[in-house]
Amino acid sequence: MILLPGGRFRMGSDVHYREEAPAHEVDVSGFWIDRTPVTNREFAAFVAETGHLTLAEQAPNAADYPGALPEMLVAASLVFQPTTGPVRLNDWSQWWVWTAGANWRHPTGPGSSIDGLEDHPVVQVTPSDAEAYAAWAGKRLPTEAEWEYAGWGGNSAHEFAWGDDLEPGGRHMANIWQGEFPHGNTVADGYFRTSPVGHFPPNGFGLSDMIGNVWEWTSSWYADRHAANPGKACCVPQNPRGAALETSYDPAMPDIRIPRRVLKGGSHLCALSYCRRYRPAARHAQAIDSSTSHIGFRCVKDV
Repeated sequence: MILLPGGRFRMGSDVHYREEAPAHEVDVSGFWIDRTPVTNREFAAFVAETGHLTLAEQAPNAADYPGALPEMLVAASLVFQPTTGPVRLNDWSQWWVWTAGANWRHPTGPGSSIDGLEDHPVVQVTPSDAEAYAAWAGKRLPTEAEWEYAGWGGNSAHEFAWGDDLEPGGRHMANIWQGEFPHGNTVADGYFRTSPVGHFPPNGFGLSDMIGNVWEWTSSWYADRHAANPGKACCVPQNPRGAALETSYDPAMPDIRIPRRVLKGGSHLCALSYCRRYRPAARHAQAIDSSTSHIGFRCVKDV
């Protein structure tokens, strides 16, 4: 882990996606943070010692999903599959496939494995899985504010954690999507899916894969806007924990009250043509029962 000193920084953005606004001042205390996302090797050690069964390895309870088709109530998870050509980008179901047997051991389905991917980030985990690992390791998940402070690496005055150019001098700084999403990844950075942690340059704090590779769970509940900037130095939030649980439900699903957490960092699926969330200020809502082939996590620890 790396010890971060804490301090004040400008969280959020007023010039990108609506949910990142308004930009506002935040103070965070010092904390320890994992240098990289938790890897398959590390998660396997946790499972071997505790026998933990991830949510994706368990069949859903029909009572929690009224109206669900019986064939959907099996141990499964979401797996990204590229389309054969251009599609409308407002329908994610065209490239996300509910796949029976997909879990952290088989990240893209029953025919896949993590053999040879021991140093890649673990995926197909929910917040409950991440928090079980964190408790076992004597750690916890970061808040959104802690994660974003760490993600900037002390460089929050710029567009990206490394400066104002996505690929300075033609150098790939993170594992993201190159080309037209979701069908035309040129794989110019060398990876179609996840990459080994630490392969790309670390940020100013020495932290790897804060941008790209996999989205990362936080402990913060999601709201579609940040709180307003208080505008006075005396009123800057200290160690904000995030929104209230009640704000996190998806208004598009009033009959299914599943809370959502904040994801940070973007993933290998973030693309110039679709999802420009390869920035520390970017954020995304994810239901706590949903694991995918592009979400992982890292842990923090109090000083």
